[in-house]
Amino acid sequence: MQEYTIENLYDLNETIAADIFKGVTYPWEVLPKIKEFILELGKTLPEDKFEKVGDDIWIAKSVKFLSRQNNYIAGPCIIDEDAEIRPGAFIRGSVIVGKGAVVGNSTELKNVILFNKVQVPHYNYVGDSILGFKSHMGAGSITSNVKSDKKLVVVKNGKDDQVETGLKKMGAMLGDNVEVGCGSILNPGTVIGRESNIYPLSSVRGCVPAKHIFKDNDNVVPKTE
Repeated sequence: MQEYTIENLYDLNETIAADIFKGVTYPWEVLPKIKEFILELGKTLPEDKFEKVGDDIWIAKSVKFLSRQNNYIAGPCIIDEDAEIRPGAFIRGSVIVGKGAVVGNSTELKNVILFNKVQVPHYNYVGDSILGFKSHMGAGSITSNVKSDKKLVVVKNGKDDQVETGLKKMGAMLGDNVEVGCGSILNPGTVIGRESNIYPLSSVRGCVPAKHIFKDNDNVVPKTE
């Protein structure tokens, strides 16, 4: 599972939440810590750049709202500089939105970290997940975060390489520069390596290596330059 450690998935210079990953091996280990981390980090944010609105919600003054009255934002939440929040965004709490990220119409977020310049722009559900720098989810693609049998999530990289997370809720871990095609479902415990592509209408389970293409729902092939 070495390929799917934090150091191999993410550039920690591209998130305001870098400290949450200290001393941790796998990204899903931080999911239970997001809420408390936001509460502590929010207290340290500079008042010249961030405004505290409502209960435990910190929003950078440079954030662009296309129609602020048509969004729902619950705390704890931090929205970093130059992010764009589009009409109908539903942010349910325990959410960090990175610099320059886009949260689109009818997109729902819950207990997630979006690194800088992530795009979840159209009809996405992202729950109990971490999306790396410049990762993009196409229209209608979602993370499924609870198994149908309600058992704890196990991250599987083939038959003989797996890690028990101890989590009932875990969506997807997307490395930096991952592209997810429209209408795809990332099943509980999905981990996608850096710079990989998921074809539209895919149903993904387990791990996808870095710089690979996942297509036809069961075929993973290296990307060609």
